[in-house]
Amino acid sequence: MDLAFTPEEQKFREEIRAWVRANLPADISHKVHNALRLSRDDMQRWHRILGKKGWLGHGWPKQFGGPGWTAVQKHLFEEECALAGAPRVVPFGPVMVASVIMAFGTPEQQQRFLPGIASGDVWWSQGYSEPGAGSDLASVKTRAERQGDKYIVNGQKTWTTLGQYGEWIFCLVRTSNEGKPQTGISFLLIDMKSPGVTVRPIVLLDGESEVNEVWFDNVEVPAENLIGEENKGWTYAKHLLSHERTNIADVNRAKRELARVKRIAKAEGVYEDTRFRDEIAKLEVDIVALEMLVLRVLSAEKSGKQSLDIAGLLKIRGSEIQQRYVELMMLAGGTYALPLVQEAIDAGWQGDYVGAAHLAPLAGAYFNMRKTSIYGGSNEVQRNIVAQVVLG
Repeated sequence: MDLAFTPEEQKFREEIRAWVRANLPADISHKVHNALRLSRDDMQRWHRILGKKGWLGHGWPKQFGGPGWTAVQKHLFEEECALAGAPRVVPFGPVMVASVIMAFGTPEQQQRFLPGIASGDVWWSQGYSEPGAGSDLASVKTRAERQGDKYIVNGQKTWTTLGQYGEWIFCLVRTSNEGKPQTGISFLLIDMKSPGVTVRPIVLLDGESEVNEVWFDNVEVPAENLIGEENKGWTYAKHLLSHERTNIADVNRAKRELARVKRIAKAEGVYEDTRFRDEIAKLEVDIVALEMLVLRVLSAEKSGKQSLDIAGLLKIRGSEIQQRYVELMMLAGGTYALPLVQEAIDAGWQGDYVGAAHLAPLAGAYFNMRKTSIYGGSNEVQRNIVAQVVLG
C-alpha cells in the first residue's frame, strides 16, 4: 500500500488550489473560516460557480457530465476546497440522489434531473427520517398509494436539513405492508411546490432552523417519478446511505478546523498550557489516523482491490472528531464562548460586549455538532453494523 501522492496527483492538487483561490468569493471564505452564518445565496452561489466549471458533481463519471476523476483526485479536490474556506457542497443533490438516479434511474429520469443538479440550479432535500423512523428507517409510515399514473402521498418527514430551501425532495415512502418492513418501501422524487406539501422549520438550540418538518397531505406525484421498482426502495436507500456516511467523516473540514482550534487557543492565551496542548495533540493524532484510513480506502480503489466497506466506521470516527474540536474551542474560550446572540453576531458587534468576536459563534457550533453522532444512522447502530461485518 502506497499512501504517497504521485507527481501527477501533486500537479493536480496545485491546479485545483490555483482555481479555487481564483474563484472562491472572499466573503464566503471569510464566513467559513470564522464559522459565520451561511445564507442560501452563499451556498448556492458557490454551487453555481462549481457547476459552471463542471465540478459540482465532482464525483460523477464522464458519461453523466462529471469530470471522471479518480478517487484520489476527488479527495484532493475536497481537501483544497476545505482548506481554502469553501462551503461544504450540500450533498443531497450532487452526492446522494444523483448517485441513485445514475445507478437505478431510467435514461429519461437521468436526462430530466441530472442537469439541474450538476449546474447547482435545483436545490434537493432528503425525506428519510420520520417521528418514528430515524435510525430505524424500515419503520417509515409515509404512505404512497398508486392511483393510475400517479401516487397519492400522505405522511410526515422530520429533521429535513435545509428543507426550507428545497425545490425537490427524494423520499422513502411505504407502498406495501406485506412481508418484512424493508420490502414495502419505494423511492420517490417529489416536487416540493406540489399542492399539499407544507414545510415547517424547527428552531434549534443554536437559534437556527437548519432542520424542518415536511408534511404531505394528498400530494399527487407522477408515477414516472418512481426510481427503480416499486417496493425496492430499501436497496436504493442503502446505496445512498453509504455515500452519506462517508461524506459525514469529512476529514478535510476537520483539518481546517484543527487550525482554527489552534488560532483560538493562541488568541485566548491557553495554547502554551501543557494540558491543553495535550488535548490538541490527541485531536491531531485522531485526525491524522482518520486521514490515513481514508487514504487506505483510496489506495485500495486505485489498485483495483476490493476494500472493506467501512462507511460506518468513517462516520463514527468523523462525527466524534467534529464534536471534539468544537468542545476544545469552547474550552479555549471559557465563559466568553457561552453566549449566543445571533442578531449581535450578524451585526458584527457581539465581540465588543461578551469577549472577542472569534468566540461569538462557538456556542452555536457546539450545539449544532451534537447531531453528528445521530444523523446518517446513529453511532450506536453503526457500531453494530461494523461488529457484524468484522465478527460475522
